[in-house]
Amino acid sequence: MSRPGFHLAIPVDDLAAARAFYGGVLGLTEGRSADAWVDWNFHGHQVVTHVVPGHRATAPGDGHDAGHNPVDGHSVPVPHFGLIMAVPAFHALADRLRAAGTEFVIEPYQRFAGEPGEQWTMFFRDPAGNALEFKAFRDETQVFAK
Repeated sequence: MSRPGFHLAIPVDDLAAARAFYGGVLGLTEGRSADAWVDWNFHGHQVVTHVVPGHRATAPGDGHDAGHNPVDGHSVPVPHFGLIMAVPAFHALADRLRAAGTEFVIEPYQRFAGEPGEQWTMFFRDPAGNALEFKAFRDETQVFAK
């Protein structure tokens, strides 16, 4: 089944730091770029980091986060974006993030254990403070389970 791809543009304050994180830590392939932006192949989707001088989204109430929501006993940052991946790839990424010294907003853990939609999830921020969530469902047919 072919899925449509998404395009997401996010603000960063330092393009070199974005390159080191998205290209180096996350291992994404760089596409087109200019002095103020870089396209990233986000597992077949297009994420673009655009330089916005002074942008920082690192704390609730700083004007960039809309806030947080409680989910399964954790405070989830809003907004955030990420990817649903296979369980082995999720754990490999978690190991790569730990090795790179990434600070987790929410450490990798199993959410909704034994319930519909059981999944592994983790939250972290890029160098500009943008929140990302990567997750892996025990059963991908449960992505929209109630």
